Amino acid sequence: MQQQVITPQEALGQLYATHTGQQPDAITELPSSGSNRRYFRLTGKMRLIGVSGTSAGENNAFIYMATHFRSKGLPVPEVYYHSADRLLYLQEDLGDVLLFHALEKGRRSSVFDDSERLLLRRTITLLPRIQVEGAEGFDFAQCHPSPAFDSRLVLWDLNYFKYCFLKATGMDFHESLLEDDFGRMSAILPGSAPSTFLYRDFQSRNVIIRDGKPYFIDFQGGRRGPVYYDVASFLWQARAGYPKELRDALLSDYIEALQQYMPVDEAGFRRQLRHHVLFRTLQVLGAYGFRGYFEKKPHFIQSIPHALDNLRELLADGYPEYPYLTDILRRLIELKQFSDERKKRLLTIKIVSFAYKKGLPDDPSGNGGGFIFDCRAINNPGKYERYNAFTGLDEPVIRFLEDDGEVVEFLHHAYTLIEASVRRYIDRGFTHLTVGFGCTGGQHRSVYCAQRLAEHLHTRYEVKINLIHREQNIEHDFEPLTRHPHQ
Repeated sequence: MQQQVITPQEALGQLYATHTGQQPDAITELPSSGSNRRYFRLTGKMRLIGVSGTSAGENNAFIYMATHFRSKGLPVPEVYYHSADRLLYLQEDLGDVLLFHALEKGRRSSVFDDSERLLLRRTITLLPRIQVEGAEGFDFAQCHPSPAFDSRLVLWDLNYFKYCFLKATGMDFHESLLEDDFGRMSAILPGSAPSTFLYRDFQSRNVIIRDGKPYFIDFQGGRRGPVYYDVASFLWQARAGYPKELRDALLSDYIEALQQYMPVDEAGFRRQLRHHVLFRTLQVLGAYGFRGYFEKKPHFIQSIPHALDNLRELLADGYPEYPYLTDILRRLIELKQFSDERKKRLLTIKIVSFAYKKGLPDDPSGNGGGFIFDCRAINNPGKYERYNAFTGLDEPVIRFLEDDGEVVEFLHHAYTLIEASVRRYIDRGFTHLTVGFGCTGGQHRSVYCAQRLAEHLHTRYEVKINLIHREQNIEHDFEPLTRHPHQ
């Protein structure tokens, strides 16, 4: 006789009825992300979240941790009831507002308003509580699959990156040299700070906001480990979009909160954190490779460019401790499949010289923004017949303008305004900026200024520049440089 198969919904419904004494009115499956765990909202006498997992060990870890953290007064969901085999359990329903979604406006614009910054600050300053207070009296033997973040787990994650991401790109590399650097990293990371509770996946998708307060979820992968890893996970989350100044401010907030529990050398903390940020970035790329390339989940493929942007920023200063790994990663981020995608997202700056009498330049991007600078107040070489055959690209006109000096001060102020916008546009992911320089004939002063700005920005920022001297019928594109010492 064929045995009847009970679905997770039916099994959770039975568990709900056992716990509350009534059948649920409705069971609705909630979206999941990377894990094999399935979540359901059960409504009726009580509003609960039902969890169905395939690993009793993982579920047992979550149930133990949630119970322990609740006893410490930490903001985590209460677990009400579980099945005998611990493959199913019912927990408190904290709502649907993930911190990730609450920050959507800021993530899209890279401009986080005061309310978003407050949520981030409340979250990051709570982290030391779960790390330090949560570790007090904690039985790390209950962790799954390992009680501690050690060199073996570091190597496991680094090889996860190697096999699931690096090899999937088709890159050629010297495996033994890479393993040497992996070994160095596995020696540096685990013993780099006093052991506390390491959340393991502390990021904005694992924080729920209820009544303006953050609550922590999905900490079942936690174990004993250093504090740096969770900070790296949160502040360098691939799709978070936190600008550097916000990340630095939140890091200072975290260190101040951590100092309530232990002395912290801030400079030393930031130096050590860099190793964990690199490691976490590689671990995330490994996960994206597995979930995206092998499991064909589009969300993870879409996240890869954001993780590579983080990696590109990290490599700006290099990691002398890992020379071969650094070389491999520099080659990785310049692979055609990644660099082509990145170029599509680069800021394009259109710089135009023009004559006012022939009208303002068009804006085919349709953005209607940018700058127009009036160069007509600058001493005009066009007043002198000997310059009529020349433009602002020619040495006699360049010498006239620079010897006079007015144009130098004019451009100094223009650069300050324009560069402020360029930096913000890059941070916010904007793709078009227009700058125009106008003069009487569009031949001398405006041409000189537009040319100088194009050359100036080209050496300082990774942007595409489309330079047009409209009245001279000259157009030139500056392709982005790959290394920018001032960015």
